[in-house]
Amino acid sequence: MTAPRKQMQLNFFKTACTGSHVAIGHWKDPKDSSRGKDRLGYYTWLAKTAEKGKISSLFFADVYSPHEVYGGNGDAAYRGGSQIARLDPTILVSAMAQVTKSLCFGITGSTSYIPAYMLTRMWSTMDHITDGRIGWNIVTSYSTPAAKAFGHDAVVPHDERYTAAEEYMELVRDRLWEKSWEDGAQLWQAEPEMAYDPSKVHRIEFNGKYQKFSGYGQLHPSPQRTPVLFQAGSSKAGVGFSAKNAEAVFTSHPTISRLRAYVDNLRAEATKNGRDGQSIKVFTAILPVVERTEEEAQAKLKKALDQTSWQGGLARFGGFTGVDLSKYPLDEEFDFEGKKYEIGIHSLVETFKHLSDNEKWTPRKVGTAMASGGLSPVPVGTPQQVADVFEEWFVKGDCDGFNMSYLSNPGSWEDVVELLIPELQRRGIYWTDYAVPGGTFRENMRGKAGENLLPDDHPGAKLRWNAKSTVDH
Repeated sequence: MTAPRKQMQLNFFKTACTGSHVAIGHWKDPKDSSRGKDRLGYYTWLAKTAEKGKISSLFFADVYSPHEVYGGNGDAAYRGGSQIARLDPTILVSAMAQVTKSLCFGITGSTSYIPAYMLTRMWSTMDHITDGRIGWNIVTSYSTPAAKAFGHDAVVPHDERYTAAEEYMELVRDRLWEKSWEDGAQLWQAEPEMAYDPSKVHRIEFNGKYQKFSGYGQLHPSPQRTPVLFQAGSSKAGVGFSAKNAEAVFTSHPTISRLRAYVDNLRAEATKNGRDGQSIKVFTAILPVVERTEEEAQAKLKKALDQTSWQGGLARFGGFTGVDLSKYPLDEEFDFEGKKYEIGIHSLVETFKHLSDNEKWTPRKVGTAMASGGLSPVPVGTPQQVADVFEEWFVKGDCDGFNMSYLSNPGSWEDVVELLIPELQRRGIYWTDYAVPGGTFRENMRGKAGENLLPDDHPGAKLRWNAKSTVDH
């Protein structure tokens, strides 16, 4: 295969909950450590394991309530252990950062429900205490139960959520993180007394349709000012938002051709926004099942599938799409055409429609798929066989790396670090050390020391007080 033009980066795709995440039901294995995810030792072990493998980041997905579409309630989610009993990942970061030096952390935060001022302070705090190793996965939140949990009657329609998110970004990123504080405001000067120079701290007045604010940024600039900006939208509105705002995107596709079409479209849209399209890093979902022999890997997959909770998978599908498959016969073919999914994730139903050309889906099969890796690739085999799949998707899909999910704890992560990563390193397509050991998330993601701030072509950099622009400050 032709050598790739770049080296891939790898993230561990995680959730801070005691139920399984991508692989639902595998807590049934008595050797699985999912039941210990409510204790700090699990997260410090995970962080040290990830850094041993030179993993770029722990990517913490987060949602705010159980899925309640399937059967009209959350019973299936609780029985299967699907995205329930969630810890707040922002609280775990300080402990994981304390036992690592270069591993970074991408954490989900909702523009729909977290007050802008609160999110600004939380992520700045994490960026300070980790020496700049924080990213923000920007989500608009799609779930009606989450909306009600935060005191709303219903979730805002899909495209309007992105319109509101643009305004949220203008306040949080452009005004509070980038503009409220000048560089050098911290002086610690005894005579004349000047801990912080007030002339370098600026009041922000913001009066938008969705956001209002009057005050100052709570914290002095953190090492990155604005944490690395992740986004995961695949709809037209989501891609438009990413093309303008994201530095990295998380995506999921069942085929290389669909991944490549997404990558090409995203980068073209970024170019239209005056940005370098190649600067947006694309991480696609993958679930590797790797063992020393192909037979062992196949046995591991079979055991996992035997434990899979199809009802937990159907709870996830319903929550993601708004489609309740409990209304349809469990083992009869289901037609995705014409189903309403305005409240949910548009791209998921579209992907199932696409795959229906070659695959006949029943609700049980949909649930099993959603509970065992979703519709992302699941390479199974020896380190060499699995690395072949990684390399093919990396080169032909033109992505920058992978968000890796798992079948079991602790085995899946240990197998990646001990078996797969050495093979990727041997091929020269994965770094042997961080690009900037001990550096910030942005420096390591971009591969260059000193690039800890938003790049000059990013819209968020244009209001910074020392920005290279003609903006009247």
